[in-house]
Amino acid sequence: MKKMNLTTKILTGLCTGVAFGIALNLYSGGGREIVDAYVIDGFLRLTGGIFINAIKMLVVPLVFVSLVCGAADVGDVKKIGRMGGKTLGIYMVTTGMAVTLALILGKIFNPGVGLDLSKVVSMTPKVGESMGVVDIILNMVPRNPVAALAKGEMLPIIVFALFTGISIAATKGESDEVLKVAKGLNAIVMKMVSFVMCMAPIGVFSLISRTFATAGTEALLPLMKFVGVTVFALGMHVLITYMGMLKVFGRLSLKTFMKNYIPAINVAFSTSSSGGTLPVSLDSAKKCGVSESVASFTLPLGATVNMDGTAIMQGVAVIFIAQVYGIDLTFGQLVTVVFTAILASVGTAGVPGVGMITLSMVIQSVGLPMEGVALIMGVDRIIDMFRTVVNILGDGVCTLLVAKSEGELCQATYSQA
Repeated sequence: MKKMNLTTKILTGLCTGVAFGIALNLYSGGGREIVDAYVIDGFLRLTGGIFINAIKMLVVPLVFVSLVCGAADVGDVKKIGRMGGKTLGIYMVTTGMAVTLALILGKIFNPGVGLDLSKVVSMTPKVGESMGVVDIILNMVPRNPVAALAKGEMLPIIVFALFTGISIAATKGESDEVLKVAKGLNAIVMKMVSFVMCMAPIGVFSLISRTFATAGTEALLPLMKFVGVTVFALGMHVLITYMGMLKVFGRLSLKTFMKNYIPAINVAFSTSSSGGTLPVSLDSAKKCGVSESVASFTLPLGATVNMDGTAIMQGVAVIFIAQVYGIDLTFGQLVTVVFTAILASVGTAGVPGVGMITLSMVIQSVGLPMEGVALIMGVDRIIDMFRTVVNILGDGVCTLLVAKSEGELCQATYSQA
């Protein structure tokens, strides 16, 4: 018998959790007090709480060490030069546009309205103080990095990690041992992530069961709406941002681009892995007339730092989770989400489970209940296929624009492709 992979186990935990939770919600026979005390508020709360706390435990070390290593690898300005600046600039701008679009569409469609889970959390959610944009930017630079790490203040941690990584890259030869230690720590944290994700099926089962035991079947429609809004936002980002940039700035045929990228789209959709799609993406870029020197630089870099699809999921998820827990986010908090999603995209490793931990980081940055991660995790595999396609298409568009600006795009090859 073929062994189930982690995704199948999580989906199984989701489905059985929904069924079990609805059964608990409908049960009205004798011993209801025992069910409430020992099953819903006992076993389910304990096992689900352990899983959430394990995720919280890894957020700060994962973000810090992965961003230090990522910035150290791409932060050598002399090495990456003008082409690197263009590539990183495009990736950061499109990520900002992606999460902003997600927040706007989340506010328009309100995927979490109609579901009240405020009773599920054991304490009143604490939401950060309202701050203006200037204060948010000022607070991004930590006055005390150690205090920021201890308090889990995500934006200051991200900025300090990026600054550390760039400084390591700028002192290569003198700081090689430090980088080696950072990469060793990164490997350890990644292994810890894999261990925690082994708990995911049980954690999702417990958290989803408790959610449906409290809310009943009314939780199904908002979850379906969340998936729909996220997929719609992903499609809008491709049509408006990517195709718009290709047409306006590149003056290139959209039909030719999509035709050449169909193989990469198919692989990305089926594997949900930007890294696994990289060989096919490189072949697609070369068929479009991009020189090997440009493609071999921008595409691997994009697989590391360009996470527009993930940013969109995080943006919609923040609105969804805030709405189901009855929390109104201020404009300053929405700006914090944008900055956090942009900065977190640099150097975040593409391994199973990390997407949920970076979502936890974004949620934590605005003080939303971490229990909301379980709702997203249950349907994330469906969204993951679509967002991976968005990620690799973003890499391809950026590659074409950079290649054309550098005179490394063969127009004749592109026209004939």
